[in-house]
Amino acid sequence: MVMEDKGEFSFSTCWNMRRHSTGVGLLNEIRELGFRRVELNYNVTEEMLVTIEPMIERGEIGISSVHNTFPHVPDPDYGTDSVLLGFEDKEKRKRAINLLVRSAEYAQRYGGEAVVVHPGEVPFPYDISGELEQIYEGQGRDSAAYRSKWAELMERREAYSAGYVQTIIESLDEVCNRAVSKGLNVRFGIETRSKPQQIPTLAEAGTIINALKGAPVGIWYDTGHAIMMDRLGLYDSIGEMEGLMDDIVGVHIHETIGLSDHWCPYVNSGDPDFYDAYLPMIERAQVKVYELKAACRPEEIHESHRLLTAKLARRG
Repeated sequence: MVMEDKGEFSFSTCWNMRRHSTGVGLLNEIRELGFRRVELNYNVTEEMLVTIEPMIERGEIGISSVHNTFPHVPDPDYGTDSVLLGFEDKEKRKRAINLLVRSAEYAQRYGGEAVVVHPGEVPFPYDISGELEQIYEGQGRDSAAYRSKWAELMERREAYSAGYVQTIIESLDEVCNRAVSKGLNVRFGIETRSKPQQIPTLAEAGTIINALKGAPVGIWYDTGHAIMMDRLGLYDSIGEMEGLMDDIVGVHIHETIGLSDHWCPYVNSGDPDFYDAYLPMIERAQVKVYELKAACRPEEIHESHRLLTAKLARRG
């Protein structure tokens, strides 16, 4: 049974990626939820595209966006938690640039509007974000242990982030020049991230976007990640968006419970109001994508969408 049409809203394959070995199975399950458009995430393989491409060609599914690096690249240097566009190593950075251009070519070929980009991070010698989350959940953000660990993170971040941001700007400039020369009509959305050592903060996003004025680069506002970073203390996820509202390429729609993300807004948290603060960002986004975890059940997805669209309609 196909559920009610979800209109302009798109749905990420991260929800059911692990349940399928074929592209046709992957997308049919999403189509049954009533979504006409999908975001192909970075775990979609070239093998899956063999059955996905005919579906696109027949008009059975639309592609809103692809998530770099696309299709899947098993090398962790080019994965989701990586220095990526900020590599100092020239060859590694060159490959990262080539892979992002390739993602944009796929997006264009499939009729997508945007590429979701994880720009990079300030590398740490150990898993500092994991330790911070443990302290946050065990002792709280106001504890001495948290303040001490946070100070360590920020000291290194402040020392190195400007250099990485500058390299990311140079990489994106090259990507955009190549995309334009190839006639690609897609935008690059630099995504708000889920770990505090990762780039960009909202201020860094503003720096990158302003440095590339006129280029097809904006912010991909991942609402759940922004909520997490706000809770950890990295930035004000609502107040600091004021100067970036005109630059929203897309949004990932999901809610965070504590520091656990990718839940259905309103439904899984049981909070009828908290997520309202993120509706203006969803409203402004060119591409609106639900990015939910496998634990979200179809009935929760439908109810969440019903509540969210009703609230958006009331704003209008």
